[in-house]
Amino acid sequence: MTLAAMLATTGGAVARDGDGHMRMQTRLFATLPADFRHPESLATHPQTGAVYVGSFDSREPASERNNQILRLSADGQALARARLGPTPVTGLAFADGAIYFLNFGASKLQRLPADFEDMAVPEDVASFGPLSPPAPGERLVSNPDGSQDRIAYGAAGFPAINGLAFDKAGHAYVSDSFQGAIYRVERATNCVPCRVEVLTRDPLLVTTGSLPFGANGIAIDDDEGILYVNNAGDGRVLRMPLRGGPLEVLAESVHGADGLLLHEQLLWVASNQADAVVGLDKQGKERVRAGHFGGIGPDGAPIGLLFPAATAVQGDRMLVANLALPLTTRDGDEWEEEVTRWNLMQFDIPGGTSPSP
Repeated sequence: MTLAAMLATTGGAVARDGDGHMRMQTRLFATLPADFRHPESLATHPQTGAVYVGSFDSREPASERNNQILRLSADGQALARARLGPTPVTGLAFADGAIYFLNFGASKLQRLPADFEDMAVPEDVASFGPLSPPAPGERLVSNPDGSQDRIAYGAAGFPAINGLAFDKAGHAYVSDSFQGAIYRVERATNCVPCRVEVLTRDPLLVTTGSLPFGANGIAIDDDEGILYVNNAGDGRVLRMPLRGGPLEVLAESVHGADGLLLHEQLLWVASNQADAVVGLDKQGKERVRAGHFGGIGPDGAPIGLLFPAATAVQGDRMLVANLALPLTTRDGDEWEEEVTRWNLMQFDIPGGTSPSP
């Protein structure tokens, strides 16, 4: 289906601007169990429609954290959970009959069977560590008056593994938000332990923005041989050759560009600072915008989108994880502080054959 045809029809509530730009409404998919906090990562089973959610519970002290991976039925009913305790989860992806995830706290790529049951123990696939040199180099920023600013980054020393995606051959790609790197794990679905290769390291993958995370969501275009990656703190979507090569900026001002998903011909970006999901074409132009924040419901959960962090496709609908994570040190300045129950939202994908239930 061409991009024009996909945008011409859709199910569900939608408004169109004069230029054809689409604005989608979101609705509730599932309210998560009461002890599940901060859904950060999301994936679906392509055959059964099962939904997998990973948490980013980073409370202090660490002994209070209750991180887990939750398995839901296709209609959002909780079926099983794997408990990870103090270590938060970032990237999550389905590949070759298993669920792969980034254990942020343990600096590991791990996996679980797609049909895992309660108390399942994940298998280690690969480990990540500090890089040398400890900083990715300097960035030159051009100004309108012809001058340039030189930005030098300090040593990170911690592998902030964040985004995860697979290509068709089963190679895994992982972003590092602090060390400014993209890793490649060859044949990750068939090796244990796996070797981690640094595919690229670049100042464009780190940030000096108020959001502390640089390189974030990853999406792979196998057919065109392109890797897309978000820089959350800079509000950018970047791209590079899949086999390695120079990074370039595709889109700017996507505030809090978090999770990234390539579906059909659109790049779906969870814009956590805009409380929205935006669909960009491959020239970086926004063609679709879904969701907005509508307040806190009587159950303590967000209405609409609040700090969305990840998306996943399930049939003709897009699922969205409301991370709702407070970031500032000041009390009372963020709606996220009022959230006591977390949820997943949904909206109909443009071009779908029918509205989702």
